[in-house]
Amino acid sequence: MLEKTESLKAFATLAFGRFDSTMKDLKESEIDWKPVEEANNVRWILTHLSQQWNVGFQRTFKGDNYKPAGWPDDYVGNKSVTFAKLLADMAKGRAAVLEGLGRLSAADLLVEVQSPSGPVKRYDRLMRQISETIHHEGQIAYIRGAIGRRRQTDSRFLV
Repeated sequence: MLEKTESLKAFATLAFGRFDSTMKDLKESEIDWKPVEEANNVRWILTHLSQQWNVGFQRTFKGDNYKPAGWPDDYVGNKSVTFAKLLADMAKGRAAVLEGLGRLSAADLLVEVQSPSGPVKRYDRLMRQISETIHHEGQIAYIRGAIGRRRQTDSRFLV
């Protein structure tokens, strides 16, 4: 079972590495643009991931009712969360995820926890949560790619 704890840590390291590559040189001017009205923008995706890292993962580690003191109910998509605060919140959440993964024992992974689809083993829930980071990293990569392609024909786009 120790292999499972190590696989979670390795998967999280991969996910955060991909995320870092996609976020490199992101400008604040880019976070509110979306390719179509119905799409999420980078701000929404980042606030969603920040909430997952600071609240969702922590509930998987600590229990369903966990919420950091002062964490707002309307955090996801909230335009009043500054870019600097968002990046700081994400760094804090990421550190908490890695710390939580580092504390897990083999027995901890077998505990049943809640997920949106119902009760699952903690290991399965954590794998899904880490996968969510990769999923959203891909969305950000798409948006940033679209911005880059647009700048090939309009050098003043979102500068």
